[in-house]
Amino acid sequence: MIKQQYLDYELNAHTLLERLRPLGHAVLLDSSHPQTDRGRYDIIAAAPDRVIRFDHGCLQVCDDHQRALDTGSLSPFEYMDQCLAELGQPNSTPDLPFCGGLIGLFGYDLGRSLEQLPEHADADIDYPQLVAGRYLWAVVIDHHHRSSRLISHPLTDPVRLEQAKTRLLTPATNHDMQFRLTSMFNSNLSAEAYGNALKRIDDYIHAGDCYQINFAQRFQAHYTGDPWQAYRALRTVAPTPFAAFMDMPEGSILSLSPERFLLSDSSGAVETRPIKGTRPRGKTPAADRALADELFHSTKDRAENLMIVDLLRNDLSRNCAPGSIQVPELFSIETYPNVHHLVSVIRGQLKTGTGPLQLLRDAFPGGSITGAPKIRAMEIIDELEPQRRAIYCGSIGYVSCCGRMDTNITIRTLLCQEGSIYCWAGGGIVADSRIEDEYQETFNKVGNLIECLQQQA
Repeated sequence: MIKQQYLDYELNAHTLLERLRPLGHAVLLDSSHPQTDRGRYDIIAAAPDRVIRFDHGCLQVCDDHQRALDTGSLSPFEYMDQCLAELGQPNSTPDLPFCGGLIGLFGYDLGRSLEQLPEHADADIDYPQLVAGRYLWAVVIDHHHRSSRLISHPLTDPVRLEQAKTRLLTPATNHDMQFRLTSMFNSNLSAEAYGNALKRIDDYIHAGDCYQINFAQRFQAHYTGDPWQAYRALRTVAPTPFAAFMDMPEGSILSLSPERFLLSDSSGAVETRPIKGTRPRGKTPAADRALADELFHSTKDRAENLMIVDLLRNDLSRNCAPGSIQVPELFSIETYPNVHHLVSVIRGQLKTGTGPLQLLRDAFPGGSITGAPKIRAMEIIDELEPQRRAIYCGSIGYVSCCGRMDTNITIRTLLCQEGSIYCWAGGGIVADSRIEDEYQETFNKVGNLIECLQQQA
């Protein structure tokens, strides 16, 4: 039985995250309530009993005493399944999304362990392709019911749980350095190089290699101070329903993602919400409505979105029951502080005996950030993007032992590592894409994030 202790309701999960950070490997899955309509749950956890890392074909696991554990010949997904199986399926309430399990990052380049891909792009960021913790306790904030609960799995170490309770009741002492940029952001692609890459993509499209390629550029700057302070500032200007902060020894991840990759509930119901199609916000209400209307009626953006819907329907069909896949929403407009997005929703029902990690493995990485067909698109991305994507266009989320999973797509996501901060932006390139429009779209997507941080330079 999952133990639950009610705490004072916290509208702002940041207070609790700050109290728990000293325990190590702190994570926040942030719904940005009340700034986002779909925000309901925030999940805060720290001090996992196991930390799983996978990179360059090597799986490493350590316990909460930093002792290495034997993983045999298991793949990372097989080992994660084993970790969850050890927890069983303890009784919990339907309104509890997480009752102990895995929380972590599945980097884009984890796809290299699933498919044979070329190695043209420079792997200049040293960050694991997978880093996840097995968290046996967490704080779950339910903004619909205005409740905060400390939940703990029966296998939780009582001493660790008491440490967490003490931390939660002790106000944080903030001695962290204020975040500050020490340089401006620079791209890894000039406008000319970006244009040349898009011309090459156009050649591939007209040769029949692909229909769409999600092509990105990377921005880099230098900083001093605490990345958590940067996340708090970014969260103010860009609240999104699938945001996250991960405080890992390898570097901190700041995700302001508007996109859900995969949701799977305990009954096996599955949902994905791909984003394809973007317009900037207008400077006046009339201009703003006109831009949203232009996006909604754009034949180019609808075609781009539909390609990805078809790709994801195919990905889900590998593990969903025949006839269960539906598209209840096609070409909906979602509005954020800096952009309008064109979003569709695909749902299905997992086959009996299929778990959420199998679904994640077989659909990874998300089709909305590769292109179509997926494998050929990934090959072209590796050829034309100068550096590997690392954390960008992967997923952050949780897989609970109760059978529920929820993950984002790590777009609008930054990495802070050893004084360097990285940010990426891309878009879907199709046959009728215009270089100037696509180049500008990348700035529309992350311009408010970069501007927010550069104000602190």
